[in-house]
Amino acid sequence: MNRLYRDRRFYFILFANVLSSIGSGITMIAIPWLLVTEIDRGKTFGYITILMTIINFIFTPWIGHLVDRFSRKKILLFGEAIGFLIVIPFFAIGLLGLDYRIWHYVILYGTGSLYYTLFYPAIFAFNQEIFDKSVYKTLNGMMEIQSQLSSVIAGAVAAMLVSFVQLHWLLLFDAITFLCSFILFNAVPYSPKLKQSANGPYWIKLTEGYNYMKNNRILFWFLLASFMPFIGVMVTNYVFPVYVADVLKEDASIYGMQSMVYGIGAAVAGIIIPFLAGKLGNTRSIVVTVLIYLIGIAMILFVKSIPSFFILTVLLAFGNAGTRVARNSFLMEVVPNNIIGRVDSLFRAVGLGIRVVLLIAFTQFASSNNISMSFYLLTILITASFLIVFITERKMKRKKMLSVSNTMDG
Repeated sequence: MNRLYRDRRFYFILFANVLSSIGSGITMIAIPWLLVTEIDRGKTFGYITILMTIINFIFTPWIGHLVDRFSRKKILLFGEAIGFLIVIPFFAIGLLGLDYRIWHYVILYGTGSLYYTLFYPAIFAFNQEIFDKSVYKTLNGMMEIQSQLSSVIAGAVAAMLVSFVQLHWLLLFDAITFLCSFILFNAVPYSPKLKQSANGPYWIKLTEGYNYMKNNRILFWFLLASFMPFIGVMVTNYVFPVYVADVLKEDASIYGMQSMVYGIGAAVAGIIIPFLAGKLGNTRSIVVTVLIYLIGIAMILFVKSIPSFFILTVLLAFGNAGTRVARNSFLMEVVPNNIIGRVDSLFRAVGLGIRVVLLIAFTQFASSNNISMSFYLLTILITASFLIVFITERKMKRKKMLSVSNTMDG
């Protein structure tokens, strides 16, 4: 039996993630749908998404610095507490019978986006810090399964409730899950390891992740290119509500079901990829899964039916989630824990910069009723990413083989 399953810390973290992911997931499905269908068919939502992406881009390096300097557990507790304290007043607004305004939606969506920007680097570094290297593949696979099953539940609930249940009741559920997650994270036994020293120039410490990658350029391009499916998923979070409403001519139930189907495909990846990575290795598994994502994003241009749309959603989910599982395991294995927050934030910051450019383009496509152009652009970018992943993976393998050969000769 894998030692991970005998570790109670794993279960506290797992269930804390499940609860928080379901609560915030429902809210983050409901708010975009309300913005798209009640305001102006996606234009306002596009500008809000661009604004939040820019804000996240600014904060990401600083968050990476905090994750490497302070207790990861305290950072996670802070995120859950703030999430609870922000959502509760908006629940009260609805409970009192007051109407929600655009700025209410903006704050809810914006704070939800910032929560994710803080949560994911912290939980990633926290897991690397407290668990043994031998369980990384299984750990990342299970975390992906948990994340996606939570998305399935959130999508199913959203499909059933968004059009029929008032928003404030969804916000109450979100607040309760934040509170429960806080309690579970607080129960995790934790003795923080030595973090970066407080001495030295702030700017040098902030850019240490960049300096590390600058000295490992092939690794940098491999990790950046393998990050592109995730960027694709993030920008299609804007595209898909508009695509479902304007191209497929469907309602909120189909949008919610799409999130549910995506979660199923990604959960399957969480089960399969640890075994595949055990056979092929993390880097070769990444090549395979990026290719799967490329096939899904390219084919979506040619479908108009709901069943075909859902089949391609499964491919997109498997490709992105499979890439993330193998990539996270690889990143945990090769990057020291004392700089993992800043290395991870480097890629998130670059990714956010790319997302800003893409979202500006996609918002223009949506405003001109030509949202399908978004998928042409994504296909070109993911094709380039696959080629980079394929080439750099081979270079890293040759470099590793050469190193082994030199050692044997010596």
